[in-house]
Amino acid sequence: MFKKVLIANRGEPAVRVVRACRDLGIPVVALYEPDDRGALYVHLADEAYLVEPPASYRDPDLVISLARQSGADAVHPGYGYLAEHLDFTRACEAEGIVVIGPGSACLELTTNKIAAIERVRQAGFSTVTASSRSFTPDEADALRAEAERLGYPVIVKPWSGGRGRGTQVVREPARLLDVVREASSAAQAVFGNPRVYLEAAVLPSRYVEVPLLGDNYGALVHMGERDSTIQRNKRKVIVESPAPGLTPAQRAAVRSAAVEIGRLFGCRGACTVEFVVDTDGQYYFTEVKPRLQVEHPATEMVTRIDAVREQIRLAAGQPLGFGQDDVRIAGTGFLCRINAEDPWRDYLPSPGRIGVFRVPGGPNVRVDTYAFSGAEVSVRYESLFAKLTVWGANREEALHRLRRALTEFAITGINTNISMLRQMVSEPDFIAGVYDSEFSHRRLEPAARPDPESLRDLAAVAALAFLARAQAARPVTPPAFTSGWHRDSRRLPQ
Repeated sequence: MFKKVLIANRGEPAVRVVRACRDLGIPVVALYEPDDRGALYVHLADEAYLVEPPASYRDPDLVISLARQSGADAVHPGYGYLAEHLDFTRACEAEGIVVIGPGSACLELTTNKIAAIERVRQAGFSTVTASSRSFTPDEADALRAEAERLGYPVIVKPWSGGRGRGTQVVREPARLLDVVREASSAAQAVFGNPRVYLEAAVLPSRYVEVPLLGDNYGALVHMGERDSTIQRNKRKVIVESPAPGLTPAQRAAVRSAAVEIGRLFGCRGACTVEFVVDTDGQYYFTEVKPRLQVEHPATEMVTRIDAVREQIRLAAGQPLGFGQDDVRIAGTGFLCRINAEDPWRDYLPSPGRIGVFRVPGGPNVRVDTYAFSGAEVSVRYESLFAKLTVWGANREEALHRLRRALTEFAITGINTNISMLRQMVSEPDFIAGVYDSEFSHRRLEPAARPDPESLRDLAAVAALAFLARAQAARPVTPPAFTSGWHRDSRRLPQ
């Protein structure tokens, strides 16, 4: 096992990794910027080193230098930044430092997404139809010709990297070049590579992903599948596992295909194979994500397997220790991303200091977060600051628990998307489990009339707010001025 792990990340991913390492008895090194000095993960870590923005966590040379300085023999990049960085992984391997991920051999095969699709197609699996090469925004004529060949709508995607950054749907030719420029800029900023490629969009569809765990000795298992169809701005908002709407045969087929595709790429540790599923139930491979994903708690709920713990063990060279038949998938798990943004003002970011922070509890309710009362939500990073995950013995029970938990959340000081999430999980299509990729794009029906308990709470809050304001405006005489001692002290001697 590792002697010490350095975490090249911040916020909620850093908290999650710190806890997994501590559970395994591994000392942890954190990196922090000046604004993160009071962050939860810094307090939980055994050591912490100050790094300066803007590169900081994303600077491969700095991270390797601090790993050597601190004596860490492994680096955990969390869910982003350096998690899919081939050159960083190679440099660490050359230094004898383990990157807790799939290794450079797997990254070499998955980084080029066009080649990955072709590799899977040649192996006999159905894939999405993609452009034969990548583009820069300067290649306007070639881009128009390729989009016409694929047929609109098309999806513009970064050629390397993941996490949905830069991915956009183009439904009409007039928008193509503008979207390519935006996607290219985002890809350059996040992944350091401006090239993009095009995919023929499958719409409407559902987005199904199959998480895998694999060791260095050839063992590879799936952990069921998740439905990540409900997205906003290409970021997953609500995820559930298992995916609803699949027949037993389709479910078995997509899980089996994911394991075989994972073997094509030599997946180790925690990886995910992603598919789009059309309205006829036909699935098409689209990407391999060679890293732990943000949504992993939904899978942990239905499998009772700690994915981060297993990822660390596997990176240390330990065997998987269980087979496919040992992975028992029971019940239903839902996960919601809680973002610091205002859904009623076009999702404007809402950074700031959190006031009240009350999280839901009770059986089978889990909140992964770096937040607490008084914590700062930075404007320079993603708006995601908490993940709510619930489990139920069946989908109906899990959905009731999810709606209850969303109601229990109380956060002041910043705006959040919780009200929108409450509305989404009350939509008839969501309740029935028959939503598709158009769910997030259509206008949601007006929220249902609040129940009597909500109206009572609103009335109480309004009354307290009125009292607080009225007291602030009313002149008050300090008690000291009305005391006998004060009056006597001002009386002149007789």
